[in-house]
Parts: sequence; C-alpha cells; structure tokens
Amino acid sequence: MLNFQQIQRTLGMILIALSCLAPFHAHAQAVGIKAKPLLRTSVSGDEHKEALVLSIEFAPGATTGRHTHYGDEYATVLEGSLEIVSDGQAPRRINAGEAYHNERGVVHETKNTGNVPARIISVFVVDKGKKLSTPAQ
Repeated sequence: MLNFQQIQRTLGMILIALSCLAPFHAHAQAVGIKAKPLLRTSVSGDEHKEALVLSIEFAPGATTGRHTHYGDEYATVLEGSLEIVSDGQAPRRINAGEAYHNERGVVHETKNTGNVPARIISVFVVDKGKKLSTPAQ
C-alpha cells in the first residue's frame, strides 16, 4: 500500500505526464496544480476498489489537460470556481459551495478560468492498483 508521500509524488508525475501531452501553454499551467492526499482506503465489500480523498488547489489558469479516470470522481469546490469540459457536454462552471461528478471513463478537463486560486476536495472511487488518471487525446 502506498503512503501519502508516494501518492503525492504519483499525482505530480500524472500531472506532468498530462501536461506533456497537451499544448505547451497547458504544460506551464499544469505546474499550478497542487494535490495533497488526505486518505486512501479500501471500499467496503469490494476488494477491487479503493477510495482516495484529495485536497487540490488550482492556480489561476491551471488545467489538468484532457484525461479519464478508472472510476468515479466526486468533488466540492471550496474556494474560487472551475470549468469542467467533458466530451459530449456543454462546459460546466462550478462555483464555491457547489459539487460535481465525473463518471468513470468520461474524457474531461478541469480548468481554473478565474483570477483567484480554486480549491477543491475530490473523492475518487477507482479500480485498485490502476493509475488515478490516464491522458486522453
């Protein structure tokens, strides 16, 4: 089982990998995302799933790049606002005090299009042993 420091390093590598596949301007913005793991635990009744709780901060202009997850993401915006762009859907603006859900396998991108940092708590229920996210083309 990975410890919090290993999870944080893995998330940093994922963000760097995502940014390398995106246009150059996204590379510079990806470094504006800080993820702090708060909890990693098994899911009761399903030995093939795990839950991760992360505190994530997006600097103004930061973007994740297009990606998918091996499970569902549930998040609440605590400060600022974010824009979620999912394939086949109109962009969604999520403000402080609001929550969103990204379904398993849906290609999406999360961006801070505002002028102030955005902070979220994100809960992932994902396949155990798989990467948290996979870059999309």
